[in-house]
Amino acid sequence: MDLTQGTTQVKQKRAKKMMLWFGIVSLIMSFAGLTSAFIVSSSREDWLSDFVLPNSFIYSTLIILLSSILLYAAKQTLKKNQATTTTSLLIGVLVLGIAFIYSQILGFNQIIDSGYNFTGPTSNITMSYIYVIAVVHIVHVLAGLVCLIVVIINQLNKKYSSENTLGFDLASTFWHFVDILWLYLFFFLYFFN
Repeated sequence: MDLTQGTTQVKQKRAKKMMLWFGIVSLIMSFAGLTSAFIVSSSREDWLSDFVLPNSFIYSTLIILLSSILLYAAKQTLKKNQATTTTSLLIGVLVLGIAFIYSQILGFNQIIDSGYNFTGPTSNITMSYIYVIAVVHIVHVLAGLVCLIVVIINQLNKKYSSENTLGFDLASTFWHFVDILWLYLFFFLYFFN
């Protein structure tokens, strides 16, 4: 396939998708670096080998999975030009994204209640890594929420239809990536200790 062929609109669509995938690949490399550093650091004498992730992290995992299911359903209703249902589902995804962040904050509070702060005399390298990994992921969830807000506004302004889904598709791809990324991080942190 010759990437230089097609109308200007087709080329712009391809370019936007390619830019998103470059960003996703760079995020994969960043989180691979963080989890690799976690593994290398686990050989330290002060490493906690028996830590348990907070229950709130389990709940947040279920919340983010549900958000992906709703977003998939929103895409299906968009294909059928069911604007009201699509908007309702998108708002549901937004609410679940906020609930995910809230649940993560509750998880941080559980870690603090266990006696581990991010820094200072009550910090521990293991928990500091968990803080960093989770917070960096939350930053990307926030970026996803901003994308969702833009998609909701565009949906309310009737910008999308079954034939015009580019912005929706880009936001959806990023959101699903962030969800899959959390699943990887959760299971990595849950099983690697």
